[in-house]
Amino acid sequence: MKKTFIIILIFSFIIPKELHAQKNEDTALAIGAGLLAIGAGIAAVESVKEQMELSATQWLLSNRDDITDFSLKTLSFNGVKWKDMSSVSVIAFKIQEFDTNKMEYKSFTSKSRTGKSKGVKGDLILSGKKHVLFCFTSSGWVNQNGLDVNFLNWFLVDAEAWMKMMVSYVKLSSDQNDENFIKETLVSGRVKSAGIKVKSEYVIPFYKLEGDMYVVTDYSPEMKLVYNEKSMGIYLKETQDLVQMRKKTMGDVHEFFFEK
Repeated sequence: MKKTFIIILIFSFIIPKELHAQKNEDTALAIGAGLLAIGAGIAAVESVKEQMELSATQWLLSNRDDITDFSLKTLSFNGVKWKDMSSVSVIAFKIQEFDTNKMEYKSFTSKSRTGKSKGVKGDLILSGKKHVLFCFTSSGWVNQNGLDVNFLNWFLVDAEAWMKMMVSYVKLSSDQNDENFIKETLVSGRVKSAGIKVKSEYVIPFYKLEGDMYVVTDYSPEMKLVYNEKSMGIYLKETQDLVQMRKKTMGDVHEFFFEK
């Protein structure tokens, strides 16, 4: 009986340590697998981003011979995770034309190790006409193999076309109908979820709707605009797809065109 008690006592000290060691090992493996999954997800998003930028450039080269010298960058992939990629329905690309003979650089003063001031050449300043190229996606546009261009539709706007669209959207989503006032507010303000904000005040507040409520206007032969409190909806008549532009994307596009 005494020997049995001693054996049980010994096992009571040994087994928890072995279990603890195994638990630590399993935890380490789980953390490692999680980090690998995160890394793979980031790499997948970057891969799709590069493919999308290539597709956008190819579309522009095929459809706009008048735009010859330009910069093209995405506006829509910041903070997007791979698991959410298939739900992205509007991707925006900011495009700015430039003249290769009139390129300027930002300059600023920096101090060297000896304390002397010196001029430093910064980023390029591009001053040509601005455009935004929207890519509207249909279900199945992205999968494990990358993107399928057959599920993409493109729509190019300049500042004037964007302002026209935004005026229609503001009239749709608020009780404001004065187009001149809307334009002035859009130029001086910022597009937020709750309305158009100038400094700290919502000069044009949007209607407060529930998630299953929609207000619609027939905007053009190609699309209808849909107001929902969560996003700007665009119904594409040809493909019968309702795509949603996040308010952040709307704000980024508006700031690009009318940055203060």
